[in-house]
Amino acid sequence: MADALVSAVLQQLTAVVYRDIEKEVTLVVDVRKEAQKLKTTLQTLQAVLMDAEKRQVNEAAVKLWLEKLKATSYDMDDLIDDWNTFVLKFQVSNNKVCLCMPSPCFFFRKIVLHHDFAVNIRDLNKRFQAIAIEKDMFSFELNRDSGESERPVTTSFLDVSEIYGRDQEKNAIIRTLLFENSQQQGLPIISVVGMGGIGKTTLAQLAYNDQEVKAFFEKRIWVCVSDPFDEIRVAKAILAALTGKAPSVAELESLLQKIHLSIERKMFLLILDDVWTEDPMKWESLKHSLKCGTPGSKVLITTRKENVAKIMGSTMLFPLGQLYEEECWSLFSQVALFGRPSGDRKGLEEIGKKIAKKCKGLLLAAKVLGGLLRFKKSKEQWQSVLNSELWELEEVEKGLFPPLLLSYYDLPSTLRQCFAYCALFIKDSVIEKDKLIKLWMAQGFFRGMLHKVMELIGEECFDDLAMRSFFQDFQKDENNNSVMKCKMHDIVHDFARFLTKNECLMLAMEVVKEPSRIDSYNGNFRHLVMVLEKESPFPSYICNVEKLRSLLIKSYNKNSLISGALPKLFDQLKCLRSLDLSWGSIKEIPKGIGKLINLRYLKLSNNHDLLELPETLCDLYNLQTLDLTQCRSLLKLPSGIGKLMNLRHLDNWETFGLRSMPKGMRRLTGIRSLKEVVVSDGSNGNKTFTLGDLANLSYLRGDLKIRGLGNAGDVTEARKAKLHSKKDLFGLTLNFDSSTARMCDEDTILEALQPPGNMERLDIRCFNGPILFPSWLNSSALAQLRHVTLGNCRNWTLLPPLGELPSLESLQILNMNGVKKVGEEFLGLRKEEGQTSTPSSSSPMIAFPNLKSLRFSNMVKWKHWINCEIPSTRVAEMDNAIMPRLQSLDLQRCGMLKALPHYLLGLTSLKELSVDWCPVLVEYCQKEWSNISRIPNIRLDGVYVQRSSH
Repeated sequence: MADALVSAVLQQLTAVVYRDIEKEVTLVVDVRKEAQKLKTTLQTLQAVLMDAEKRQVNEAAVKLWLEKLKATSYDMDDLIDDWNTFVLKFQVSNNKVCLCMPSPCFFFRKIVLHHDFAVNIRDLNKRFQAIAIEKDMFSFELNRDSGESERPVTTSFLDVSEIYGRDQEKNAIIRTLLFENSQQQGLPIISVVGMGGIGKTTLAQLAYNDQEVKAFFEKRIWVCVSDPFDEIRVAKAILAALTGKAPSVAELESLLQKIHLSIERKMFLLILDDVWTEDPMKWESLKHSLKCGTPGSKVLITTRKENVAKIMGSTMLFPLGQLYEEECWSLFSQVALFGRPSGDRKGLEEIGKKIAKKCKGLLLAAKVLGGLLRFKKSKEQWQSVLNSELWELEEVEKGLFPPLLLSYYDLPSTLRQCFAYCALFIKDSVIEKDKLIKLWMAQGFFRGMLHKVMELIGEECFDDLAMRSFFQDFQKDENNNSVMKCKMHDIVHDFARFLTKNECLMLAMEVVKEPSRIDSYNGNFRHLVMVLEKESPFPSYICNVEKLRSLLIKSYNKNSLISGALPKLFDQLKCLRSLDLSWGSIKEIPKGIGKLINLRYLKLSNNHDLLELPETLCDLYNLQTLDLTQCRSLLKLPSGIGKLMNLRHLDNWETFGLRSMPKGMRRLTGIRSLKEVVVSDGSNGNKTFTLGDLANLSYLRGDLKIRGLGNAGDVTEARKAKLHSKKDLFGLTLNFDSSTARMCDEDTILEALQPPGNMERLDIRCFNGPILFPSWLNSSALAQLRHVTLGNCRNWTLLPPLGELPSLESLQILNMNGVKKVGEEFLGLRKEEGQTSTPSSSSPMIAFPNLKSLRFSNMVKWKHWINCEIPSTRVAEMDNAIMPRLQSLDLQRCGMLKALPHYLLGLTSLKELSVDWCPVLVEYCQKEWSNISRIPNIRLDGVYVQRSSH
């Protein structure tokens, strides 16, 4: 982490030295020279950090030296941030008074800041120079390559009697080796992927030594590849295994020729254990030399990185999970209880099983902890290990963490920072990817990468850590494409805590009353997570830790005592970058929040009684994320919000109290996510954000809800919004609710709000216009639309031709009180009177070709669902021409609906039918049971009358 921190400071310092803002904000000459000296010192230190990071694990003095360097680097980073904030404030001030001269007071502040900056940079330079002198005591190697660290060498030998579990995985691997892909073109490559210590090598050894495998393959070769991938060394190892003697040649070409001749027309199995390289060229030539074996030959690799498996051309991937709890206990007890009398074993087993659970199925952890307890005789000693944090145990540090350190050192410096920061999440908690990336951004981990969008860099970092097995238990979005949430294995979390034990602190409610633990860190830790119960007092001593950069308060039961601590907190914790005050029962934010000038991430979500935000919040010029989710009583946003030039994410979902938004919102041109836009009724004149101001927010992405559209007074504003040009929007809600009498023709407003063509989710609510469907609601304009909800469109007597939409998967029709029948117009088969849109000449031959879920609710006047037949000339004799993929049909509170159309009852795809509060339809279902009973799951009025066991 020191390497990444020093790199970031260097980048920041370089920018400061050479910045010149309109010739008004610049460094005086002596300060510039001092900064140049500091830059040289930092470059000298950076050259030895790779070696220092590795040696700190075993050398306490090096560890202390690195801690001193990190502390000084953090102070330097804070100083540069102060300067950058001053420059940003100057820019905001200049924009505000662009036609006027800056006030004398501003110039005075500039001179004072220059003086303070000069004094502080000189002091920090001395501290860095002292650290640079101390480094010579350790004889560090310059630019030591990450591949030079000592790595364990594996062999094919193992004692099968010592192995517990993995039978299922072993059998699957052996089946693949013996029976599968024998006719496959090319050389089959099987990859076993998993985190360090999970048991990949053991599984490969079990397969390699299996008797059937031995008999099947004429030649078996085991090579421990490790890092770096040395093609000549690997080729020599393969040739030595094939010929039984060390090769005399050293040229790669000669080695590959001999390998080729040795395996030609032979059935062989090659195990490449512990592969790290992501350079395909390292593997390519060796791979080609292996293609001459008999069909059925295999290569099996083990790796921690999924990307390695892909680069090596794997034809089959085996992600290796954790051991089952019983298997983990068997392995642990075999080691920990070895040689103990049965009487002693019984007394320790209960505690031992609890300790084994802490291994979370990690094979290496079970071995290491078992080995630790093997020599601890008393029950009290075992209980002490159970009560300890694993990362605090010396034996775990030496036995369990070295394999994880290999993965850690293989990370680029930015990724090391990103991983280590994950120590702030509570063990076994769900990690939201979006939140994690915003926290990384707030800490400045992506500074210096100006050519890329920060959020995209964060996505890449998350994906990279996931591919390297640092994350697990992924939860994907509804499309199963993008990971939304994940967890960390408990041991990986312990490892992150180990890496950050002098920087990150986690305090549970029983600890927050004890300032001694804080004192033991001398107030130098930088990140704090605090778990407070409902009436736990906020520990005032936290405010004394003035260098804190993250304060994440978990108040699960709405602790109302947090509010009282905020004034002091804002006064003293001026280095904060991330502050989480969600669920705090906060009613008022003190004006002092404006003092947190370095703050980038502010989470105030679920403070349900919060009424307003102070204007001083707009002094937080560095703020990137403001989360107001479910602040339901919030009445207004501060009028100066346009000063937040760096704001990228305003999460204001379900801020129901907002009736307008400040005009200054239009200046937030860098904003990327804005959950809700409120169209005002115009009572505040030109002081409020209008629909047309959306045009300025050209980087909006994700989901957007526009409410208050019933207040829109001019279709011109809707056209100005240019929604169709916002290509990164994938979800759109258009809510025509109104706080006053309707002010415009809503049909023209809806027509003007055409979504972009790549829209995936569309929700239209409370539309009171006539039955004139927008021209863009068709297959050509919205070909990627997958989810649609239509609700409370009370003047519509017909439904739009949604059957034309080729990608539509789920559809909800809610509270459409004017609809009395649903027929061909809904399927998109013909034009109905009053419609402005018509099916195109290339209308799909199948209506709703991809629809899987269909729901109708509160259709109080709906009586008839018309049977429709598609002419055979149009469907070319195709079966299931209407909704052929429908799986779920849900009807609620459709009290007058008489029957279901025949085309639904004949669907073989339909798996679920739910009918609730529809008395006439329930009676119909009972009469037509012979026709509907083919549906596996049927629920009538909340009771399953038929349910599949699958």
